[in-house]
Amino acid sequence: MRRRALSLGIAGAYVWIAMVAFGGIAVETIVIYPNVFHDPPRSLAGAVEFFQITGPADFFPPMGAVTVLAAAASLVLLWRHPVPRQWLAGSLATLLGGEFLFSALYFWPRNEIMFTEGIAVHSAEFLRQVAVEFETGHWFRLAASAVTATTAFIGFLRYHREEVR
Repeated sequence: MRRRALSLGIAGAYVWIAMVAFGGIAVETIVIYPNVFHDPPRSLAGAVEFFQITGPADFFPPMGAVTVLAAAASLVLLWRHPVPRQWLAGSLATLLGGEFLFSALYFWPRNEIMFTEGIAVHSAEFLRQVAVEFETGHWFRLAASAVTATTAFIGFLRYHREEVR
């Protein structure tokens, strides 16, 4: 009984964390990015000024680490349950590949170009091009986050159904 409660609690926490992470990315898309990318490079410089105290780079890396740990713990705890395991494994794969790896390989270099090097190193035209690339790629990251949260939720529901029966 204790293992069931622990498994349900950890898997439920993972779903909650994955949904909060998705919500954060959605808010970033709807509220923050229109301000950051409306007139590069001027708006990029404004974003750097605005995010002096805290910004997305302060929230998403720790949130991502917690999400990965919760996903891995859920997968380990539910390993003996094939149907939930498949959904949680898919969720973890989307999280690692579609969010973490994609962010590290695609977004981190563009963040460096736009927000660290900026106009001091790059032309305005190049910064505009990188901003468009960033925004375009971001839709993939948003979709990957939605898939991560959805598959985590389905895995949790499948496990809960097994336990209720």
